[in-house]
Amino acid sequence: MPNYDYRCQKCDTVFEVFQKMSDQKLETCPDQSCAGQVKRLLGTGSGVIFKGTGFYQTDYRSDSYKKGASKDSGNSKKD
Repeated sequence: MPNYDYRCQKCDTVFEVFQKMSDQKLETCPDQSCAGQVKRLLGTGSGVIFKGTGFYQTDYRSDSYKKGASKDSGNSKKD
């Protein structure tokens, strides 16, 4: 679920909300005493996080690449 930043145009409070992409944008400040309109801020997005024992660039190679690589390795063994 994405994390969105909002800024209240009345009290200038900045806050973040975890929302589904399909959820409607927030329109009012969550501070009950303010009740001003909020505007969603343009975010930079998040980086890719790799978790696990290891990821290698060869893990997701296409079948055609693997076939070509096996032919190349077969030729080098004969030399």
